[in-house]
Amino acid sequence: MAPVRMRALVLAVALACTGAAVAAQPPIQQQMSPEEFKAAGLDKLSPDELARLNTWLGRTIETETQKAAATAKKKVEDENRGFFNFGTVDPIKSAVTGEFRGFGMGRTYTLDNGQVWRQVDEASLAGVKLTHPNVVITPSVVGNAWYMSVQGYATRAKVARVK
Repeated sequence: MAPVRMRALVLAVALACTGAAVAAQPPIQQQMSPEEFKAAGLDKLSPDELARLNTWLGRTIETETQKAAATAKKKVEDENRGFFNFGTVDPIKSAVTGEFRGFGMGRTYTLDNGQVWRQVDEASLAGVKLTHPNVVITPSVVGNAWYMSVQGYATRAKVARVK
């Protein structure tokens, strides 16, 4: 299994386990030793106050876990866009580092965002010499194909992310 897919799988399993842990969150009086519970002054709470505290803690932990899961999901998707299509049609916008000398089968293009893409079709854009041009890489409507276009030119090249 590719390292990228493995990371995504590990993250999904970790998030699922975290969600299960939140659902099974024991009351605070069971999470602390009797000494810790007393030292925190929680032994002075009425049963109703303790129940409210446990409800608040459970809700807070669940909210924070959901935020962390959403942040982790976005990070995985952002880092792996181009390797996978996560169902978004948003393009990747960046610029080619250094000089761009047109499209050509097998050429690689390194972008400012750190991604590296290789052209996998015969599209041609001959006679072009640009320094640091802006590019847009858009996912296909169906499948996992990606197309790169350079600002100011209508020609698109089919590309595959390699890094």
